Amino acid sequence: MAAPTIRLRNSLTRRVEDFAPLDPEDVRLYLCGPTVYDRAHLGNARNVILFDLLFQLLRHDYGADRVTYVRNFTDVDDKIIARAEETGRAIGDITRETTEWYLDDMAALGTLAPTHMPRATDHIGDMIAMIEGLVASGHAYVAEGHALFSVGSYEGYGKLSGRTVEDMIAGARVEVAPFKRDPMDFVLWKPSAEGEPGWDSPFGHGRPGWHIECSAMSKALLGTSFDIHGGGNDLMFPHHENERAQSCCADPGAGFAQVWLHNEMLLVEGRKMSKSLGNFFTVRDLLDKGVPGEVIRFVFLSTHYAKPMDWTEAKAREAEGTLRKWRALAGEGGAPDPAVLAALRDDLNAPGAIAELHRLAKAGDGASLKASAALLGLLGDEMGAWVDSGDDALVEAVLSARIEARAAKDWGRADALRDGLLAAGVVVTDGKGRGWEAGPGFDPAKLEGLV
Repeated sequence: MAAPTIRLRNSLTRRVEDFAPLDPEDVRLYLCGPTVYDRAHLGNARNVILFDLLFQLLRHDYGADRVTYVRNFTDVDDKIIARAEETGRAIGDITRETTEWYLDDMAALGTLAPTHMPRATDHIGDMIAMIEGLVASGHAYVAEGHALFSVGSYEGYGKLSGRTVEDMIAGARVEVAPFKRDPMDFVLWKPSAEGEPGWDSPFGHGRPGWHIECSAMSKALLGTSFDIHGGGNDLMFPHHENERAQSCCADPGAGFAQVWLHNEMLLVEGRKMSKSLGNFFTVRDLLDKGVPGEVIRFVFLSTHYAKPMDWTEAKAREAEGTLRKWRALAGEGGAPDPAVLAALRDDLNAPGAIAELHRLAKAGDGASLKASAALLGLLGDEMGAWVDSGDDALVEAVLSARIEARAAKDWGRADALRDGLLAAGVVVTDGKGRGWEAGPGFDPAKLEGLV
């Protein structure tokens, strides 16, 4: 039986298209992963959640054992070398620690582990072999210890990003170097200074450029042609443009990635996230402040991936209130609702799927609600530790006690209970005093002893 049709926004064609995997028995996707030298900031999580949503949907439609998902770690990079010099720590110690941080933080957001998580340093031989082939075919050249890709040798350069040569030169912030034949040519291999990580190669002792690693790792694990490649839209140029060029030249006719999926960027309270604006924070910062990973995930999914997403505290509070209500209602034994599946198959329309979850909750269909939410990585038992059913019962007991105090005209008691609710971060949401949601600093422990 054929799998249902999924439609995806392909950056290469600039259209939303029916997705047709090269091999329905082995659907393959690749996501550019992190450079491991520090904590993942909040914007880093958006494409991870996007690809996790895609992974979950493909596993549902094609079968869990028929989907291969690769997300790499860049563990050799100038930023890592700089961090080692700043701190005096060994590069290996930094990359091991930050890799574990990343895995812990992404797991806290409810993401499944990819099928493969290769490290760049484990594929240096694959990179050298690919560069050798590019040099032999005339698509790359060696100069002063560098191997460089000759952009002019590939007619399709610029097709992915849709940029002119002038735009590309400006966007790439190209390094003017006397050994380059053309300013747009980019580094495949570069010399390593004394004390820096390096490997012997036909081009000299050195290390790979950034772009070649994903081409080599995707080829090693997914083949020369695979289905979906993605990342944030900031990677479309130059990183993905360069990846595509070198891969298509290394294996002519193979095609590399068939679909390119890019998510838009993140804002915080309506402004670009920036350390200078004081609105820059990591996933761990939010988790440590007590924002549950499931709440973070819900907020991200509430905006379509192709639109800029604005993280606000108000959205987080609303998401927490919604998830608490849904978790109280969720039941077992249901099946995913067809309308939820239809929304997800329509270009991963998570906001549309969430609207359908609200419909199921309003109808009181707890079993379908839980089964459908699972497709979005929500309401799973493993993500529910942040919600204590005793907390809800305690809040509702205090609300009831306040209603009784007001009915008895015991205003002192009613005011004390109101103040206790405010101190615990409980926001009363209706005029009758019974509806509520978790507000900033929600801490039900502060209600103990009030009733």
